[in-house]
Amino acid sequence: MAGQTVLIAGASGLIGTEVTAQLRRAGHEVLTLVRRPTTNRSEFTWSPSAGIVDYNLLDRADAVINLSGASLSKLPWTKSYRGEIRDSRVDATRTLAQAMHHAVNPPATFLSGSAVGFYGDRPLDVLTEESSRGTGFLSDVVVDWEAEAHRAPESTRVATFRTGVVIGPGGAMKPLLALTRAFLGSRLGSGAQIWPWISLHDEAAAIVHLLTSELSGPVNLAGPVPATSDRLTALTAKALHRPYRLAVPEFAIRALLGDAGQEMLLSSQKVVPEKLLADGFEFRDQTVEKALEALLD
Repeated sequence: MAGQTVLIAGASGLIGTEVTAQLRRAGHEVLTLVRRPTTNRSEFTWSPSAGIVDYNLLDRADAVINLSGASLSKLPWTKSYRGEIRDSRVDATRTLAQAMHHAVNPPATFLSGSAVGFYGDRPLDVLTEESSRGTGFLSDVVVDWEAEAHRAPESTRVATFRTGVVIGPGGAMKPLLALTRAFLGSRLGSGAQIWPWISLHDEAAAIVHLLTSELSGPVNLAGPVPATSDRLTALTAKALHRPYRLAVPEFAIRALLGDAGQEMLLSSQKVVPEKLLADGFEFRDQTVEKALEALLD
C-alpha cells in the first residue's frame, strides 16, 4: 500500500531518520511530531509530557509510528534519569493512544517502539515473541510502555517492535566506536553473552514492512544470526584496524554502571525474529559482519 500518510514521533533520532528516508523513498507521505518550533509544513508541535497533540493529525494519518524515548545508552542511569527513561516512553505512547480515541477515523495502524529488555537476562533460553517477561528495570519499563500502546482504539492494529542493539552511527554503537578508535576496544565481562543486534537499515526496513503487514502484538527486531558481545566488539576493532587486547571484568562494569551495566552490557539474550521471518521479511544484513561493513562503509 504505497501512498499512506504516516505520522512519526521521534523522527529526528537515529532510527527515525532512517525510517523517514525509507518511507519517503517508498512513496509515503511523512508527517513528524516535534517538541520545538516547526520549520516546515510536515512538522507539527506536540508536548507528550503534557498530553498535548493535535487530534486532527490522527484523523489525517493512515498510520502512526512511535519512536519516542530517552536514550538508553546515556550512562549511568541515575535515579532521575531512570524516571526519564520510563516517563518519556510511557507519556508519549499514552498521548498518542488517547488522541486516537478523539479521531473520527482513527489510524488503521499503530507501530510503537519497544525493547528486548522485556526478556531480561536469559542465557539458556531461545527468546521468541511468545516468551515470558524477564526481570529488571528495563523489563518493567517495557511492560508499562507496551500496555499504553494497546490502549489504542480496537479498530487500530497495534504492533510493538522489540529492538536490540542497532548497528548504526549513533545509539549504543557511538561510545563503542569512539573507545575502539581511541585504542580502548575491550572485551566486556566474559564476552560470551549474546547481544541481540540488528543493522540500522534492517531496523527501519522491518518497521516499514510492519506498516503493510498484518502482524500485531510484540515483534522481535533482531538479526537472524546471533552474535556474542565479544564477536561484535572484536569485529569492530578489526574493522577499524585497532588492537583488541583489553578486558573489563564484570565486577568493574557493575561497580561503575550499576543496573545499566548489567542490563545493557552483561545480559545474554538469544532473541529470534520469529514473526518477521514467518511473515516473509528478508534481512539485507544477515550477520553482524555485514551490519558492521554497512556501517563503516
